[in-house]
Amino acid sequence: MTDVSDTFEAYAADHDDARFTDWLRERSQPDWSAAVDGRFVRELADGTVPDPAFRRYLEQDYAFVETLTGTFGHALGEAPSMAAKGRLADFLGTITGEENDYFERSFEALDGDPDADPDATTRAFVDLLERAARQGDYAETLAVLVPAEWVYETWATGIDDRPDAFHLDEWIELHATPAFVDFVAWLRAELDREGVAASARRQRRLDALFRRTVELERAFFEAPYGRDEG
Repeated sequence: MTDVSDTFEAYAADHDDARFTDWLRERSQPDWSAAVDGRFVRELADGTVPDPAFRRYLEQDYAFVETLTGTFGHALGEAPSMAAKGRLADFLGTITGEENDYFERSFEALDGDPDADPDATTRAFVDLLERAARQGDYAETLAVLVPAEWVYETWATGIDDRPDAFHLDEWIELHATPAFVDFVAWLRAELDREGVAASARRQRRLDALFRRTVELERAFFEAPYGRDEG
């Protein structure tokens, strides 16, 4: 972890207009940078990620998405306003509709298995999301959902030239659309508000959840590479 203040209070004292989510992101280094600019993202951007690796990645992402959907459902139930519930409900519609359609077409093109067993990294990620929702409240749920979506928005919006293969191009596009960018900005603002209002003890818990999520995102992008891909 980089040399970032252990408490948000100390961080805010040294930064004008400090955001709670910026503090969390800086605390998650170097895993954050490795997740948004690692081998998988670079090869996805230039179209050189091997098909077997991308197939394994999609299979694990699909194994994970059911839990992710449930966690967003939990956040919807805990959200403090009808407006917030509406934003979360809209995003759930995207996951179960447009994104699910992408998975189905990509599995057909890559001969993927939508019922593939989760690997160790996916199981750890599922466990983290379930524990955050089960043991925490709205803020704890946001502490895992924000980095899970923000990491994707960060690398996707950083890619200018798109690969030709539809399963690569559309995966980038799903996470770079103005609607998704706006949703991630809204999620961050929700966690900013909840985090600033939290006690110092609870802020430490949110920090731990956020950092563990980023750590697992990094591992998730590295896991698909088998021996045949180096």
